[in-house]
Amino acid sequence: MAIYFLDTSAVIKRYVKEIGTAWVQALTLPTAPHSHFLARITWVETISAVTRRERSGHLSPPGAAGALSDFQQDFGRQYIPVEISAALIGHAGSLARLHALRGYDAVQLAAALEVRAKIPSLILVSADAALNTAATAEGLPVEDPNTHP
Repeated sequence: MAIYFLDTSAVIKRYVKEIGTAWVQALTLPTAPHSHFLARITWVETISAVTRRERSGHLSPPGAAGALSDFQQDFGRQYIPVEISAALIGHAGSLARLHALRGYDAVQLAAALEVRAKIPSLILVSADAALNTAATAEGLPVEDPNTHP
């Protein structure tokens, strides 16, 4: 059994077809023997990402509604959310400064590192190059779904 932390760039691939979708879907099958952590903010980021794709015309309204419905159901059943505490935000600020990360990317990395402190075998799944570079620098193994077309 593998233990993964998925950032939003990975989670979105489960619900919206793009490079890496098949790989992420296989990784997150309910029957797959894996655990999947994500930061609580992934809820907002995923809803935002789907909505932006819908408004830009890259996703139909029924497609967006289906993606959001599936995500909302899976969120409570298949993902283990990492809560955003004051300590985590403080760590994220340090990571943002150290690695020049965007705000929510720093929060994602801090959440993943919090899980890794308890589960050393944790693997970050992210399609964000800057986040992946920072995670690697922090000693966190990374899988980029974009390398799994």
